[in-house]
Amino acid sequence: MALSLPHTLEALLFAAGEAMPKKRIATLLSISPEMLDAAGVELKEELANRGIALIETKDEFELRTSPDAAVIVEAFRKGELSRDLGKAGLEALAIILYQSGATRSEIDWIRGVNSTAAIRSLLLRGLIERETDSEDKRRVRYTPSIDAYAHLGIRGPEELPNAEALRGMLSQHAPEVELSAEVRDAEISE
Repeated sequence: MALSLPHTLEALLFAAGEAMPKKRIATLLSISPEMLDAAGVELKEELANRGIALIETKDEFELRTSPDAAVIVEAFRKGELSRDLGKAGLEALAIILYQSGATRSEIDWIRGVNSTAAIRSLLLRGLIERETDSEDKRRVRYTPSIDAYAHLGIRGPEELPNAEALRGMLSQHAPEVELSAEVRDAEISE
């Protein structure tokens, strides 16, 4: 059973996890801008009085929590932020800091475990930011934010303890293999 266009739009936006340009969505779905706008109107109507809302700007669509859920979402985020970073969060942050940015698969490889929850926690706290990889526009790199340096009480990456030695160790042990298409595609959807 094939999904309707509004439900396909919903699935795509959910998988993206961030705002998507309307032009890109129309291209991916092989539809006209008018068809996309109509699907957006229908999806907004279906999501009315639900926990998820379709947010639309002139050029983008994004799925977000409903404004009606703001109180509970804020309480959840405060609870998340009040907890310690924990070992996993500190490890992921250290990798991102010392490598001046890393993809999720690079963080996973160095830590030896899935780092999705740690990265999510760091994003929520504003300690890291998502960027498009300069070498592969389909990949996301996580980079330290100004708040990360302020949180650590340093002015920038040059003040990280033992930075050169640790970067050298990381580069010696970094995998020299090309990511398979399957791994690359999984990373793109993170």
